[in-house]
Amino acid sequence: MATEQAPSGLERELERMLEIEKFEPPAGFRAEALWSDPAIYEEAGSDPEGWWLARAKELLDWETEPAQSLNDSNPPFYKWFEDGRLNASYNCLDRHVEAGRGDRIAYHWRGEEGERRDITYAELLDQTQRFANALKGLGVEKGDVVGIYLPMIPEVAVAMLACARIGAVHNVVFGGFSAESVRERMEFSEAKALVTVDGARRKGKTAPIKETVDEHLGDLDSLATIVVVRATGIECPMQDGRDVFFDEACAAADPTCPAEPMEAEHPLFILYTSGSTAKPKGILHTTGGYLTGATTTHRYVFDLKPEQDVYWCAADVGWVTGHSYIVYGPLANGATSVMWEGAPDYPHQGIWWELIEDYRATILYAAPTAIRTFIKWGEQIPAKYDLSSLRLLGSVGEPINPKAWLWYHKVIGGERCPVVDTWWQTETGAIMITPLPGITETKPGSATRPFPGISGEVVSEREGEPVSEGQGLLVLERPWPSMLRTLYKEDDRFIETYFQKFGDGRYLAGDAARRDSDGYFWVIGRIDDVVNVSGHRLSTAEVESAIVAHENVAEAAVIGQSDEQTGQAICAFVTLAGSTEPSEALQEEIRAEVAERIGKFARPKRIVWADDLPKTRSGKIMRRLLRDIAEGRALGDVTTLKDPAVMAELEGKIAAEEADGGG
Repeated sequence: MATEQAPSGLERELERMLEIEKFEPPAGFRAEALWSDPAIYEEAGSDPEGWWLARAKELLDWETEPAQSLNDSNPPFYKWFEDGRLNASYNCLDRHVEAGRGDRIAYHWRGEEGERRDITYAELLDQTQRFANALKGLGVEKGDVVGIYLPMIPEVAVAMLACARIGAVHNVVFGGFSAESVRERMEFSEAKALVTVDGARRKGKTAPIKETVDEHLGDLDSLATIVVVRATGIECPMQDGRDVFFDEACAAADPTCPAEPMEAEHPLFILYTSGSTAKPKGILHTTGGYLTGATTTHRYVFDLKPEQDVYWCAADVGWVTGHSYIVYGPLANGATSVMWEGAPDYPHQGIWWELIEDYRATILYAAPTAIRTFIKWGEQIPAKYDLSSLRLLGSVGEPINPKAWLWYHKVIGGERCPVVDTWWQTETGAIMITPLPGITETKPGSATRPFPGISGEVVSEREGEPVSEGQGLLVLERPWPSMLRTLYKEDDRFIETYFQKFGDGRYLAGDAARRDSDGYFWVIGRIDDVVNVSGHRLSTAEVESAIVAHENVAEAAVIGQSDEQTGQAICAFVTLAGSTEPSEALQEEIRAEVAERIGKFARPKRIVWADDLPKTRSGKIMRRLLRDIAEGRALGDVTTLKDPAVMAELEGKIAAEEADGGG
């Protein structure tokens, strides 16, 4: 039996803070915020199309300014600013250099072995122009698809911006995906070229990427060229007539490549979502509307002041968060960003805080998964570093439970930093629901209100009637500039997935949410992340939040397991904090915590102690794999797992439990 541990001072303080209903923006922050007047909501709501058109003209440079905002003549295939012409690469680079800001740092890049590169806007423009010319020399033309399969190195931004410069459509694949996943995406999009890397580093080890790419993509008919970035210096095979090195191609290219003005509706990129059961969906975004949404939200959600701020989005460019808030939004706004190559625990568990101290970062945008991991490691680690430069914190990727929100606010933000808990998707292109840091009173765990110009609603599942207070489905009620235009080559699937249930004017997000008495939105999780226990429909995220509220729990993942009596029973995989030891008494405490916070019907029937949970490289828990082992099925696709050993360990625990007569 484990010795019962007294709550620490921090735990007592977090419990006290939970009693605070709302957190107001700090007075000093509000006084200097870009937006501090709540009237912005009314202004945007009274004429959203005109408001978005004004933002497009305020924040972007157009070769031909649009006079038209929304074209809704063929719903749900909406178009924005289609009479305008602009170039995304020009907006991210040239205009800053032309305005005399070429010496400003675009990226402070840090390699996982301590390498440093500070890349200015002028340098980034030079590299982008050269690589754009190199692509043209390799036969890439406007409208062609270019695959990008790179780790977190500056060349990933160069490749994206070079494509945008000449009108090629980039298709970035997250570096953690398998080469087979790359092939699937390149084959379906008929990519003409692929930009990849000799090898990729992870926690001191180097994986041979180009060699693996050759094994899986060598016979693709459409793929005429593979460009290889020499990032690690390892030897890699090169095929004459097809393969070229990135540095050699750039050195041989003309240094001047004017940005070609594009129609606002010209495709900018395809980004595939990773499907757990169905095949991945190719989300198609276009130039003018997407850039307007990403730039506007980046400027005002993060209260960005480019001359003062050092901004760090701790995501990966392989996901939409990286597209919108590492590349296009920050560069269009002239920001200075941190780009980190490695993991949050290499070369040590304090590396994030070391980077913030070193670069005097002022804004941090991170995932709740990372925050919960830091909680597990303990507040003593960030306490070793000077985090006083931080003035704003953001959360992205999944709902954040109140305990993690409060820890983030107190331990990392020192209670002086507003927390912007943002909800959005690959499909939305930009943040949809979020606090405005100089205006919104925040509640831990709530994304609060839709961004100005966005109309969100919680509706009943069957009739689609608005729910003024309570739980339902999350929908977006009006088109917005950065929305996906379709699914690549799958118009019918686009309609079926997002608009079939409630009609062309309502986008079904696929998330469940609730509204409270103040009209605040609480995103609960995916509609399919629901457990039905004796007729009670429970969100897995809601149960997880109740479990991690226990002072000795660091993280939890909940699934529904088949049960003869109740249809489904709740099975919880639980990771304990610090040196806490598993025990039957602790299991009962956790069940009691859930009963108190949700109800007795929500108590987990089965609790599996886990040293770690199966996650993708981007940090998302793979609950479908947990369902597989709980149900005794063969594991589904594990190619995106960050650490396959986690599953082997859990399978061993399940087997031992069943051998002892448990489960």
